Amino acid sequence: MKTLAHIAEELQGYDPQALSAQAVGDFLSRLVVPVSEVETLDMFAALGRVLSEDVISPVSVPPHDNSAMDGYAFDGAQLGIEPLKIKVVGTALAGKAWQGQVGSGECVRIMTGAIMPAGLDTVLPQEFAQVDGEHMTVPAGVVKPGDNRRLAGEDVMAGQAALQKGELLRPAALGLMASLGIPKVNVLRRLKVAYFSTGDEILSLGDAPREGAVYDSNRYTVFGLLTRLGCEVMDLGVVKDQPDLLKAAFERGAREADAIITSGGVSVGEADHTKNMMRELGDVAFWRIAMRPGRPMAVGRIGQSVLFGLPGNPVAVMVTFLAFVRPALLQMMGARQRDLPLLKARSTEAIRKKPGRTEYQRGTVSTVNGQLQVCTTGNQGSGVLSSMVQGNGLMVLHHHQGNVAVGDEVDVMMFEGMI
Repeated sequence: MKTLAHIAEELQGYDPQALSAQAVGDFLSRLVVPVSEVETLDMFAALGRVLSEDVISPVSVPPHDNSAMDGYAFDGAQLGIEPLKIKVVGTALAGKAWQGQVGSGECVRIMTGAIMPAGLDTVLPQEFAQVDGEHMTVPAGVVKPGDNRRLAGEDVMAGQAALQKGELLRPAALGLMASLGIPKVNVLRRLKVAYFSTGDEILSLGDAPREGAVYDSNRYTVFGLLTRLGCEVMDLGVVKDQPDLLKAAFERGAREADAIITSGGVSVGEADHTKNMMRELGDVAFWRIAMRPGRPMAVGRIGQSVLFGLPGNPVAVMVTFLAFVRPALLQMMGARQRDLPLLKARSTEAIRKKPGRTEYQRGTVSTVNGQLQVCTTGNQGSGVLSSMVQGNGLMVLHHHQGNVAVGDEVDVMMFEGMI
């Protein structure tokens, strides 16, 4: 397991007091290690879990050539004859093979999903068929040979890897495995994450208000973010700026969890107890990231647990989690990294931006005349948590990017799929 010093040596230009957002991601990808323990689960319990091995299909899907729609199946080689008039000699239903035989100049009425009778490769949709008694006429130019036929194994072939190790199991993946007749699946164990807020000024819900104090929102947003990610969460509450309490919280998290997330206590000028305890118990680095909001962050290890010390302001907590902690936790879960794409949207307003830092501005994306556009939610202060509710994404203004003019395209990280 690499120390923080070894990781820092691998990163060209590493400066903990002026890290770019890209450098943060590179560092964390070297710091974290995937879990390895495996569980076997029923399909209904596997949603959101990560495959521990490739899923090899025991069958082909579909198992036979079949019809993609209701219509009439015939030999497409006859299509050169116009008009093509052929005799209907039976009906093929889904769920069982049609037992008859089809000769030249004949066809079978067929239902969606029914096995294609031998020698037939084309289906004319029923709405185009011209039926007169026992005969059906195929209009010219409506179909080509092979149309409207699903080939055996065109979805998945027997012996093929239907899903790869590291796949994060979403609803479609569960359906795919069920279509293969697989009742159970091997997955990596759930990642366990402990979290707590620090600060004497923090109130828990139910506490009486007092001057200078604020109610803790960070534990609830972090709980939601971790739960949506599929982690097992361990809430250690609000921990006061007292060394013995902080030590107990960190030691419990290190003993019972794979990762520890704190909020507050890592900024310059804040009480030193949290930072001192991090240094005393683990291998920890304190960063100043070239970003807004966010900037201060602590990372490292306490025991075998990875530590993410986030800033205290509510929006900064969410932004640093989405930008840095979420990808790192996915890597710890063993998930293959498939980053959600940034969308391009045109800004409806001018935005001042200095090159040399990455800014994550809360925005609202909408579609106007078929094009995506985005506007900010207004006040971008790191304590304005309501903006994360009002917006539906983060405008990502990159490190070297300058001012944004009205109509300029900007990248947007959508909340859907992340939060």
